[in-house]
Amino acid sequence: MIRTTMTAIALSTIVAAPAFAEGHSADIVDTAVAAGNFTTLVAAVEAAGLVDTLKGEGPFTVFAPTDDAFSLLPEGTVPTLLENIPSLTGVLTYHVVPGKVMSSDLSDGMTAETVNGQSVTITIEEGVVMVDGATVTTADIETSNGVIHVIDSVILPSM
Repeated sequence: MIRTTMTAIALSTIVAAPAFAEGHSADIVDTAVAAGNFTTLVAAVEAAGLVDTLKGEGPFTVFAPTDDAFSLLPEGTVPTLLENIPSLTGVLTYHVVPGKVMSSDLSDGMTAETVNGQSVTITIEEGVVMVDGATVTTADIETSNGVIHVIDSVILPSM
């Protein structure tokens, strides 16, 4: 039953993603803004001065935590990060991998070096893809300069 449910979720994600990014003429930032559930991420990207970078040519792969994912962080974490731009930048760039990495490119146990220089580990178990313990809830949202994979928690680099 669980496997059937997870397969159904995975298939619905694959089917829904192209509709979300139809034509994918918007860049990563504009796509995130239009989605409406990445306001904290977009505010953090703006505060860190990374908007122009993520609107740049790329390609980039972004593991994008939703507003709900940010709300799971301990109380005070987001304001503290917004006051410490180097730490904020480290966290945000840990969510970005150079190049366009689609879900079909992922394999269990693989690692990918992020823009901040540290690597994330991909695990795939019974069709569920995780990045450093964060579950990919929507995969392969194509943009004009890369791809977004939505995750359910904020992943944190070693500090």
